[in-house]
Amino acid sequence: MSGIASGGLIFAALMAMLVVRVPIGIAMFMAGAGGYFALSGMDATPLLASLKNLAYARLSNYDLVVIPLFLLMGQFATNGGLSRSLFRFVSAFMGHWRGGIAMASIGACAGFGAICGSSLATAATMGQVALPELKRHRYSGALATGCLAAGGTLGIMIPPSVPLVIYAILTQESIGKLFMAAVLPGLIAMVGYMVVVQIIVRLKPDAGPAGEPVPWPERLKAMAEVLPVLVVFAVVIVGIYGGWANPTEAAAIGAAACGALAVLRGGMRWPGILESALGTASATAMIFLVLLGADMLNSALALSQMPAELAAWVQAAGFPPLLVMVAILLVYLFLGCVMDSLAMILLTIPIFYPVVMGLDFWGLSQVDKSVWFGILALMVVEIGLVHPPVGMNVYIINRLARDVPLTETFKGVMPFLASDLVRIVALLFFPSLSLVLVRTFGS
Repeated sequence: MSGIASGGLIFAALMAMLVVRVPIGIAMFMAGAGGYFALSGMDATPLLASLKNLAYARLSNYDLVVIPLFLLMGQFATNGGLSRSLFRFVSAFMGHWRGGIAMASIGACAGFGAICGSSLATAATMGQVALPELKRHRYSGALATGCLAAGGTLGIMIPPSVPLVIYAILTQESIGKLFMAAVLPGLIAMVGYMVVVQIIVRLKPDAGPAGEPVPWPERLKAMAEVLPVLVVFAVVIVGIYGGWANPTEAAAIGAAACGALAVLRGGMRWPGILESALGTASATAMIFLVLLGADMLNSALALSQMPAELAAWVQAAGFPPLLVMVAILLVYLFLGCVMDSLAMILLTIPIFYPVVMGLDFWGLSQVDKSVWFGILALMVVEIGLVHPPVGMNVYIINRLARDVPLTETFKGVMPFLASDLVRIVALLFFPSLSLVLVRTFGS
């Protein structure tokens, strides 16, 4: 049996387990272990030898320390009330426009994503803060929930981003370069969502009424409250890319700074600190379990030679590189129906990355191609958080807005998905959108 056929059977077993709702980490581990056992001639000795070193080889990786630190940074921001400061700041300057509260919600999601790194946490936190204001100003249920579900995806697009850290570890790419490359596409995503809001309220003025103007003294006060949060973001990103702090050190500084801000500005006390620690531990354990499952699955796929055979087949077939990339992006859209963003990155990068690196795209160097593909993959993975039938962000926001039917929330998300597709096409044909900052500050 060929490597591609063997890998296909392993994937079929994985998908079957996902259909019956086996947790993704356990499903990947079981499919990988079963495949490894079968490919080893039904001999358990190679599998046991692999398992002996698998956990230590993965979890002793020093680079992984950055994940719980960024998660702790986001937990402090969530439990310390920093999200409210961000929302008040953006709302003070935009809330008096038609659709301004929805745009402020998106802007606040982008700001919160800069200190959180998690889409689900961004959607849940900003939903609690912004939904009451959107309801008070009589926004339509579709626009109110749709903008928050879409805005929540900025949590993994605006650095720091946990999926980008995982991508960097899997591909041995620079975390700093990936974070810098994600800044401009993240800002484009934010602006694109705001443009969608403006189009909606021009077509349906009642969907997003204007709020009350905020006096300038209150605007300046809101700006002063949010300035330390922006400084934390700048210190983390500039510190990593500037070279005076590695990602782990910068994440530690960011977590400590967010903790201090949460205590001093948000009034967080010991219960909040304990909740932040427990939330970080729980999320870290989940991520590391998925990592171990992905490692077992990837070991089986490597034994089957599927990634190498697939890359060689694609190159020998002579398919146009853009056609291959479009096919990969469509696979991501399909996988978004059945699994979360982290699982998609862990599952697909070991397979797709060799294929992409073996093709020529616009004459990009290997490093530029690696960074570009990482940002492009992240953007498509981000769509999986809002498109039906799964759309975890949609379910989170809809759970907060109990008076809005789920169908209305999905309808509200559709215009934002159109914005996502336009952005992906732009990045596909203009890689410089993700590489310009890396090239500018890397020279």
